[in-house]
Order: sequence, then structure tokens, then C-alpha cells
Amino acid sequence: MKKIWMILLILALLTGCGAPAAPKPADGKLHIVATVFPAYDFARAAAGDLADVELLLPPGTESHSYEPTPADILRVQNCDLFLYLGGESDSWVETILDAAEPTGQALAMIDCVETLEEEHTEGMQEEAGHHHEEHGDHDDHDNHGDHDDHDHLGTVTEIDEHVWTSPANAAAITRRFGEELAALDSTHGAQYRANAEAYAAQIDALDQEFHDFFDALPDRTIVFGDRFPLRYFAEEFHLNYYAAFPGCSTQTEPSAATIAFLTDKVKSEHISTVWYIEFSNHLVADAIAEAAGAGTAMFHSCHNVSPEELAGGETYVTLMEGNLERLRERMT
Repeated sequence: MKKIWMILLILALLTGCGAPAAPKPADGKLHIVATVFPAYDFARAAAGDLADVELLLPPGTESHSYEPTPADILRVQNCDLFLYLGGESDSWVETILDAAEPTGQALAMIDCVETLEEEHTEGMQEEAGHHHEEHGDHDDHDNHGDHDDHDHLGTVTEIDEHVWTSPANAAAITRRFGEELAALDSTHGAQYRANAEAYAAQIDALDQEFHDFFDALPDRTIVFGDRFPLRYFAEEFHLNYYAAFPGCSTQTEPSAATIAFLTDKVKSEHISTVWYIEFSNHLVADAIAEAAGAGTAMFHSCHNVSPEELAGGETYVTLMEGNLERLRERMT
């Protein structure tokens, strides 16, 4: 609520003071604003040098605690295309879109692909204030058959927003962005589509590498001593997963029962690695690994990047290639 009230106050002040609109680029290029790194990366690939793409979430920032500045709100109001998640971590976006009357188009990533519900699996820390209902019929598993051994353990909360973690979804979103840009700038429509298709093809090739890797594994069980923002990744590659927290959890300290469960799981299934995500202090993963006699490694969810990663030209493809390399090192 604090965040919502802050945004409403900023919008009121901007309106009351007659804040000037951000000037359109003199070169006539489209101006695209993306809230998170995946949307920024996919749009940048589709746009090429035909449009200016801006990342709203500062590099190194945790998206779940981000609060927009007045300047951010003006960028959203005046861009030609605003790309956002549409999930819990950017719920502030709906407030802006409802109150600020953006002049351009807006597109949520969760509207580009089929979504799944965030899942609460066995041993996972309960979220304060959440009341989980038993997920008896598994409607969102209809396309996955009987491969998910953890299905019968799961309960669900809300939509899982981390749609890009499945490379197949990432490729589909990239192609959709190409179509959106072509609709906004039909003169260069063929180039936007070609750019998007070229990058989506790279993601498709990476997707096949992941499939080839996992298809050769006799056991696809992974343990995260951290949040688990990778349900789409797990679904696509038929992984069995256990984690300390669900993907959008704000908690950082699991219960003794959660720690004990994950430690026992690592020991009993002879799992070599406890994983954690980027920007994590990985204290929970370290504790589980030490107690179980395992190692630790980072899995980059690509939600955001560090300033160094952004300056170094990291992309969704290079970050996911890094994940694949670490998986090969740790799971074979």
C-alpha cells in the first residue's frame, strides 16, 4: 500500500504542476521502455538500431522491492511501447497505467504466452498471510502428462510471472515483440520481424541444447536453497524441484523444518549441488549444502542483471548459456 500511495501522490503532483512531456527523439525512432531485463533484451534484439530501448529497473536492483521515481513515471507516460511483466512484482504498473494515461501502447509479458500458477511444493516455507488451496485437478499441467513427480505435492497461490525462464516462452515473446514493433512502425515492419526471428532462432537453438542435456539425465531433481522463480523452466524440461521459497516470496529466513527437509532431500537423493539465484546472499543454500556435504552454484534467472553484466553486453542467451554450462558441470 505504501508503494501505491507514493505513486498516486507523485502522479497528482506531476499533473498539478503541469510536468512537461519527455521530448520525442529527434531522429524519429520509436522509444521503448521495459521494466525488467528479459523484456529489455528481447525488445532490443527485435528493434536493432531502428528504435531506442530503455531498461526501467536499475541494474542490480531487486525487482520485488522496486519503487518508481517521478522520472520513471514520465518515461512510461511518454514512450511509444511500454513492456512489463504483469505480475506481482510490478503491480505498481497497473496503477500508473490507470492513472497516468500513457500516450503509447503497453504490453504485459504474461499476456504473450500461456501462464502457470505459482506453486508451493513439499517442504517449502509457507508464506505469511497466504492460505493455499490443494491443487487437486492440476489444470495447469494438462500439457505435461505424467512426468511431474512433484505434482501431487503442490499447492498454488497466484500466477507465476517468470514466463521468460522457459526458453520456448522467451522465443515466443521475442517474436511477439517483433510484431508489436512492426505494427507501430510499418515502414520498417519487415526488419523488426527479421530481427526478432533471428534472435528467437538463437533462443530456439539454446532450448534444444537444454532438451538434449536433460534428456540424457537419469535424474532431474534439483534443490534450491532460495526462491524458485523457475517453474516455467522446470515444466518445460520436466524437472522435479524443491526449494526454500516460491518465486515471488519476500521471505529470506526459512523455518528449521524447511532447512531440515531440504537437507534430508539433498542427502537422501545424493544431490551434489544446492542452487541459489542471482543477487542472493546464498546463506540458506550454503547452510543446506554444508549440512548435507554438497556444493553450491548460482542459477541466473535473468530477472535483472548487474551493472557489470549490462555494460559487458550480457544477453538472455549468454546468461542462459552460462546456466547450461553450470548444469553440465554439476549434474553429470
